[in-house]
Amino acid sequence: MSSASAEATRPDDAGLGRGGFRGRTGDALRLAGPALLGYGAARLLGVSLLYYLAKRRGESPGTLLYDSWDARWYQMIAAGGYNHTIHGVPHTWHHAFSNLAFFPLYPALCRAAHAVLPLGLPKSSWLVALAGAFAAAWLIFLIGNRLYGRRTGTILAVMWGCMPHAVVESMAYTEALFTALCAAALYVALARRWVWAGVFAALAGLTRPTGVAIAAAISLAAAVAALQGLRRREEGEPWWRPVWRPALGALLAPAGWLGFVAWVGLRLHRRDGYFVVQSEWGNRFSKGGYLLRHIRSVFLGPRGSQVPVAFVVVTLVVVASFALCALCVAQRQPLPLLLFSVAMLTVLALGRGVYIARARFLLPAFPLLIPLARVLARAHRRTIAYTLSTAAVGSAVYGVHLALIWSGPP
Repeated sequence: MSSASAEATRPDDAGLGRGGFRGRTGDALRLAGPALLGYGAARLLGVSLLYYLAKRRGESPGTLLYDSWDARWYQMIAAGGYNHTIHGVPHTWHHAFSNLAFFPLYPALCRAAHAVLPLGLPKSSWLVALAGAFAAAWLIFLIGNRLYGRRTGTILAVMWGCMPHAVVESMAYTEALFTALCAAALYVALARRWVWAGVFAALAGLTRPTGVAIAAAISLAAAVAALQGLRRREEGEPWWRPVWRPALGALLAPAGWLGFVAWVGLRLHRRDGYFVVQSEWGNRFSKGGYLLRHIRSVFLGPRGSQVPVAFVVVTLVVVASFALCALCVAQRQPLPLLLFSVAMLTVLALGRGVYIARARFLLPAFPLLIPLARVLARAHRRTIAYTLSTAAVGSAVYGVHLALIWSGPP
C-alpha cells in the first residue's frame, strides 16, 4: 500500500481518545502539527515580505496589516459602537456611510481583547484575526483528515494559506474568524452533531454578511438529516426522537444573521433598514448580470485597453471557483460541504458590490480546494513541497501587490 493510501485509511483523529483532556490536546496538536507549521510558514513568508518592502518604501507595515480599510471600520465599532442612522458621521478617512453594514462578533471580540491586552485596539484586533486564522487552518485540517487522511488535511490547510488573497488572513479583517466558524460548523455537521453545527453557523452569521451561506448550508443539511431520521426510525420509537436535534440545528443556523438584520431594522425604525444601509454602500441584488459583465470585460474588453492585475486575478479566482465546484459535485463531497460551496458561489453571483473583493469573499469557501488537495496528496513528497512552496511565494508576492501597489481594498 502506498503512503497516500495509508493516509487515506487512517481513522479520523487517531489516538485522540487517550489520557484525558491534556492528553487529547497534545495528541490533537501533534496530529495537526505539520498542517499548522506549514500554514504558519506560508503566512510568515507573506507578512515578512510585506514588512520588508513596506519599510523600504517608507510605509508603516502596521498600518497596512491592522489599521486600513475595513480594519478601521471594525475598530471604530469596537471603540464607539454602531450608528443610529442610515448615513454615518464623516471622518477624515471615510465617507459618511453607516457602520451598520458591518456585523458585530469580530468588533466585540476586538473590544474584549483590547480590555485585557496592553497593546492598543489595532494590535489587539490583529491578534484576534491571527487567532482566527490559525483556528481556521486547524479546523480545515481536521475536515480534510476526517474525510481523506492526514496528508490531504495537511495540504488543504497549507493550501488555504497560499491563496492569492491569503494576505487578508494576516490582516485585521473578518475572513479568518468567519472561516474558522464555518469550518467548525461543517466539521461538527460531518459528525452529525446538528445542534453544535447550528450554534457555530449562528456565530458565523454574526460575523459577515456571507454568513447567510453557512446558515443555508447547515439548515438544508440538517433538514435532510431529519427526513432521513424519520425514514430510519425503529418501530415504536417516537417520531420526534431522531428529528429534534437536526431540527433544532436547522433553526439555530440562521439565527445570528437574521438576528443582526432584525436588530438593525429596529435601530433604524424600518424593516428594510439593513438592506437600505447595504444599498448605500453599493451592495445590491444583481441576478448574476453584474458578475458576468465584469468577467466579460476582463476577457473580452476593448482591444488595447489595460486591465489592472488585481482585476485579472480576481476574475481568474472566480472562474476557477465555479470549475472547482463542479469537481466537488462530481467527487460527491459530503452534503454540508457541497451546500456551503454552492451557497457561497450563489451569494457571490447574485450580489452587486465591490468587484475587486469577490476573491476575498471566497476565501472561506475552502471546500473548493479539496479536489486540488486530493490530487496533490497522491504526488511524491518532493512534488508536494515544491508545489506548496511555489504557491506560498506567489501568494506572498501578490499580497505585497494588494497591500502596497493596488490603490483599493484587498
